[in-house]
Amino acid sequence: MAANPLRVPSIFSLLSPCCATSQCCIRQIHHQVAASRIPSPTPFVPDSKTFLTLIGRNLAQQAAKVPTWDSLFSLTSAQLREVGVEPARTRRYLLWWRNRFRNGIYGIGGDLRHVANGIAKLRVVEVPRDYDWSKKDPSRIGLGRKKKLVVDLPPEIAIDTVSKAEVYPVKGFKVRGAHTIVGPYITLNKNTRGSEATLAVCEGMWEEKRGIKVDGGERRRKQVRYERRIEENRKKRE
Repeated sequence: MAANPLRVPSIFSLLSPCCATSQCCIRQIHHQVAASRIPSPTPFVPDSKTFLTLIGRNLAQQAAKVPTWDSLFSLTSAQLREVGVEPARTRRYLLWWRNRFRNGIYGIGGDLRHVANGIAKLRVVEVPRDYDWSKKDPSRIGLGRKKKLVVDLPPEIAIDTVSKAEVYPVKGFKVRGAHTIVGPYITLNKNTRGSEATLAVCEGMWEEKRGIKVDGGERRRKQVRYERRIEENRKKRE
């Protein structure tokens, strides 16, 4: 009797256990990764409650569950679930913003240096503009030798005494026209002709808005549109 030929195992049978293990690890990896370093608070974001208020999505209501700055940046996803931060997409959003802040990625006002009681005062300063005279552009000679920037200087410092080396422009704001500050969430001060403004912490300043599902979302879009066409054709026959 002829011997049975050797059966070579299928490549898929060899890879399946590895793939299953990899998928499991990928799905649960955010529960096991240790928290990274704890960044220092900034003048605009001095505590955990302010941070949760800025990123929005009603996370300020859960500030009591993450009361300290160290706990905000040290708790893992599983620990956030234990203290009651729900649902899961809210935890993912918090972890996403936490990692951005750790890497120095802020929203509007995150680079402010002089903040008192959550309020920063913005002013317009005029500094010399850098110009490369080697280009020898006759149309630029005598023009644009100064530029106007929006800065957050302390109130006790006079604008005319500030040097260019001390000026740090605030990101997200610009000067429109002669001296009007333009940017989100600001309040122009009275009797300043728009050259001075205040920026205060408010709910959702840094919030990333969730997308809106169109026709049932990406997974159900074909089915929803198909059923809609059937219903429209039925009404036409009637």
